[in-house]
Amino acid sequence: MPLSINRKKTRQIRVGGVPIGGDAPIAVQSMTNTATRDVKATVEQIRRLEAAGCEIIRVAVPGEEDAAAIAKIKKEISIPLIADIHFDYRLAVASARSGADGLRINPGNIGSQKKVKAVVDCARELGICIRIGVNSGSLEKDILKKHGGATAEGMVESALRHINGIQDLGFDQLKISIKASDVARTVQAYRMLSDLTDFPLHVGVTEAGGLYSGIVKSSLGIGMLLAEGIGDTVRVSLTRDPVEEVRVGFEILRGLGIRSHGPEIISCPTCGRCNIELFDIADRVERAILVKSAPVKLAIMGCVVNGPGEAREADIGIAGGDGVGILFKKGEVVKKFPEDQLADVLLEELEHLELEWKSKQPTQKNEKHEGENGQTETG
Repeated sequence: MPLSINRKKTRQIRVGGVPIGGDAPIAVQSMTNTATRDVKATVEQIRRLEAAGCEIIRVAVPGEEDAAAIAKIKKEISIPLIADIHFDYRLAVASARSGADGLRINPGNIGSQKKVKAVVDCARELGICIRIGVNSGSLEKDILKKHGGATAEGMVESALRHINGIQDLGFDQLKISIKASDVARTVQAYRMLSDLTDFPLHVGVTEAGGLYSGIVKSSLGIGMLLAEGIGDTVRVSLTRDPVEEVRVGFEILRGLGIRSHGPEIISCPTCGRCNIELFDIADRVERAILVKSAPVKLAIMGCVVNGPGEAREADIGIAGGDGVGILFKKGEVVKKFPEDQLADVLLEELEHLELEWKSKQPTQKNEKHEGENGQTETG
């Protein structure tokens, strides 16, 4: 039974064709790690991210060539693109005019209010949104001094300062993020900010680390906030392939019963009865499903005798032992084959389900975002 989550109703904005906030589904986004000026590499990575379900992509814009490349990249991708800007307001303006669907800025390092105004005026002219991104590592000196460091209270004060400054310019197409590299400050800051504004919030734990620490920190931080109804978009920060960020993001949403995307794996932790290379099989299947979208349950079990019954809820599953492999559906054995074909058989069956599922989906881009309250949407 899914958790009862009372999601906070925020005002709604749009990033390209994707609605954010209000009743729109919580969107999963990521960021490329290619040089944006390398159009070919960046497009290839974004297409892999699209296949994994990524709904908004952010690219770094450290120079003029990167801003100019956005125009070419946009022609080759289907999801909205946000330009990530630090220090030079002119790069924000150039990125917007190059076709970016949104801008991510930290007004604290953009410079004077005159420079911030130039960015806001351009965004207003082109009808795009701005994300105010506040990180614990880049707070203003006066705030650090006042609060004795990068506290959650200081982060919130910085965010409100920037929100008010941009609102004073007559602009309100804003999304806010307020991240620290640890769970406690991140959650505390978002809780406070959520009580003080109705702008949509992008949640995540910044610089969370590699695979293990990154997944744990992100699952705890993002998971706690979403369970409390806080958050309209999410990004899992991992020092890994960004495709893995997307999968983890959807797994967090699935775990909370908020959204369902792609296959779910049920697998046994193994025991003394298991005499097949289950770890290798599970690893191969996990890598394969990164770019699959069908919302099916897959079981990978180590025991031919008990496996099908223990994974009766799975749509399809495999189990093996003593040289024999079996394929089962909803707990019933439907096929036997040599044990060394376990992964191949499961992936072949998954491909059939994937094609069948895709044939039933609407072709209109972003139709998946039209659900109510972000519940059980396939992304």
